[in-house]
Amino acid sequence: MKNIYILLLTFFVSSITIAQHIPGNKQAKSILILNAVAHLGNGKVIEKSAIGFRDGKITIVTQANSIDVTKNKFDITIDASGKHVYPGFIAPNSTLGLVEVDAVKASDDESEIGEMNPHIRSIIAYMADSKVVETMPISGVLLAQITPRDGTISGTSSIVQLDAWNWQDALIKENDGIHMDFPRIYRRTGSKFEPGYLNVNKEYLNQIDKISLFFANSKAYLADAPIKKNLIFDAMKGLFDGSQTLYIHANNEKQIVDAVHLSNNFGVKKVVIVGGYEAYKTIDLLQKNNISVLLKRVHDMPEYNDEDVNLPYKMAKLLTEKGILVGLENSGDKERMNTINLPFQAGTCAAYGLDKEQALQLITSNTAKILGIDSQCGTLEQGKDATLFISEGDALDMRTNKISQAFIQGRILNLDNHQTKLFAKYKAKFNQK
Repeated sequence: MKNIYILLLTFFVSSITIAQHIPGNKQAKSILILNAVAHLGNGKVIEKSAIGFRDGKITIVTQANSIDVTKNKFDITIDASGKHVYPGFIAPNSTLGLVEVDAVKASDDESEIGEMNPHIRSIIAYMADSKVVETMPISGVLLAQITPRDGTISGTSSIVQLDAWNWQDALIKENDGIHMDFPRIYRRTGSKFEPGYLNVNKEYLNQIDKISLFFANSKAYLADAPIKKNLIFDAMKGLFDGSQTLYIHANNEKQIVDAVHLSNNFGVKKVVIVGGYEAYKTIDLLQKNNISVLLKRVHDMPEYNDEDVNLPYKMAKLLTEKGILVGLENSGDKERMNTINLPFQAGTCAAYGLDKEQALQLITSNTAKILGIDSQCGTLEQGKDATLFISEGDALDMRTNKISQAFIQGRILNLDNHQTKLFAKYKAKFNQK
C-alpha cells in the first residue's frame, strides 16, 4: 500500500513540475490570414486565400486578391505565404482525457461495471487538463469525440474541443450518441504478442438475444408512462426519437449485417458502424440504410493471412468510391498517445487511392457530418467556428506537418506542452559545446 501512495505522490509532483498548459482567452481581436493555401475540408482548395474571423466565427473565405483590406479592417493580419490553412482535425471514438496513466487505476475512467450502460456519460469523467490532450494541437487535432469503453452498451459519448479549463468549457455537443460493442463471431486465443487460433463464439446468438431483449424492454418502458423511473431504459430514448446516434462497434461482415438488422427491427433512427474492417463487403446494406462508417486504425496489418497486405490502407477508397460516408478513428493499442498520428493515417489513405482532399475529408467534414456537428465545424466556411490551424507544409505528411499557429473558436492556442518543453531542454543540452 505504501508503494502505491509513493507512486501516486510521484505522479502528482511530476505533473506540477512542468508549467501547466493554460487555455487560450476568448477571441477579442479579429484576425485575417492572408496568402496561405486554404484546404477548405469539403474538397475545395484556394491557392492564395483570405480567411478572416471575428468573435470566434469565420467571416471571410475568399481569394486574397479579392478582399479590400482597407474596408475589411482586421486587428491582426497574418501573412501565411507559402503555408497551408486547414480546418481542425476531429478524432472520433477517442478516450482522450479519460485515462491519464494506464498503470495508475485512479486515473482510469474509461469504463464502468456492467453490460448495459446507456446511462453512463463519459463527458463528466473527461479531464480537460490532461497531459496527453494538450499535445494534440501540435499535429492539428483540435476536436475529439470522448467515448466510453467495455460492456455491451458502453455509454454515451460527447464531443469536445481540446483547449479548455474543464469539461463544461470543452463541450461542443453533449451526449451525441450511445456506443454498443456488438458480440464477436470469433474469439482469438493467445495474446497480442503470440496470437493463437480463431475460435467460434458459441454464445454469439445468445448474446444477440440478450441485446434484443434489452432493446425490447427499453421500447416497452418508453411506450408507457412508467410509475417508477428507470434510468437505464430512459437513457435509450434518444435512439428511438432520432436525437442520438447508435454507434455500433463491429468489424466482421456477419456482425455488421446482424447489427444493422437488429437496429432496423427496433426502429433506431441513426446508425454508424465503428471499426468496419469488413464493411466493404456490405456496401449494398450500408447504402440502403444510409449508414456511415468510422474506419478502424488504418496503420495496421490485415486480420487474415490470405488478405492483401495493403488492405487496411485501401479500405477508405473502397468505401468512398461506392458513396459511403467514411471517417477515421484510432482506437486500439496506446490509442490516446497515438491520436497525434491521425492526420498521417489520412495521408496513408491518400497514398493508397484517395485524392489528397478526399483524404482530408476523412478527418474533417466527413467526420463532422457523421458526428452531427457539421453546421459548426469540419470545414472553412462563413458562419462556422474559427477552429483551424496554419501548417508550414502538407499536414497529412509527417515530414511537413509543422503547426505554427492554431485557433479554436477564434482563440489563439499556446502550442507549448510538456513534450515541446522537454524537446527544447534536451536539444539545448546536446547543442552545448
